[in-house]
Amino acid sequence: MDLALLRTFVTVHRAGSFTRAAALLGLSQPAVTSQIRTLERQLGRPLFLRQARGVTPTTIGDELAHKAAPHLDALVEIAATGLDDESSLRTLHLAGPPEFTAERALPALIALTGDAGPGFALRASFGHAAEVLEGLAAGHHDLVISTARPRGPLLTAAPLCDEEHVLVAAPRWAEHIGPGEPRRSGIPALEKVPVVEVHESLPFVSRYWASVFDSRPVTSGTVIAPDLRAVLACAIAGAGIAVLPRYLCTTALEREEIVAVHEPAVPPLRTYFLVVRTGTLTMPHIARAHECVTVRDVSRGTSRATFHP
Repeated sequence: MDLALLRTFVTVHRAGSFTRAAALLGLSQPAVTSQIRTLERQLGRPLFLRQARGVTPTTIGDELAHKAAPHLDALVEIAATGLDDESSLRTLHLAGPPEFTAERALPALIALTGDAGPGFALRASFGHAAEVLEGLAAGHHDLVISTARPRGPLLTAAPLCDEEHVLVAAPRWAEHIGPGEPRRSGIPALEKVPVVEVHESLPFVSRYWASVFDSRPVTSGTVIAPDLRAVLACAIAGAGIAVLPRYLCTTALEREEIVAVHEPAVPPLRTYFLVVRTGTLTMPHIARAHECVTVRDVSRGTSRATFHP
């Protein structure tokens, strides 16, 4: 059986689409379709059911993928290892949310770059979860940090860490709010305080209110800046309250530039996932980066972060 046909088959099986598989393989869609039909003729059985959107593997298709994929991945590992020498500079394409990627993931990966590293080049890009996962599936990225767990066999995700969210404000706003007990509608004084957020929909504040107060915020954003580092700067400047990851605002809290205006017994958490295309961990440079980010305490500086094995 032709290994090229099996490679195309496994890629289609993981991608769930001839179009997406063609992009990953660097082939045209008709070429991928032709190769799958050739393999089906050789086996005498259909491997996929064509749907309006993509394809679904038949029972035979699933069985073949289960048997063939590990061996093809091993061959890829052998080929990649053969190229992984001192004369070969490998490049890792990393993508994720701008703040976490810049503040935590990139510093953790620096040990794999430069003269002291194993010939490892790094290219980073930023985007929201849906955007970077789509780019990973299309082959534009090698490793992605995402706040959403992807579905389907094309992408493989591992929990990375839990990020604690903190409700903060400049000291003058904390004095204005004063002590108070949460009610169903939230702390009453908070409803009169301006909000600093990353989007008009108030994603961080809404998530905090739902988790802590079991309600929706009745306030609106006064300052909207699409970067949590800008939100932090605005909160320090006194623009209003903000919900921020603890790792990002720990230093400002220690310097008393901002204060936590509410300390729930169980703080809201958001899980990050480390995502790759299935099978690519056989490639040494991706495997090293994956292990480095997973093993390193990428949320160091937090006081309550929860890390997954």
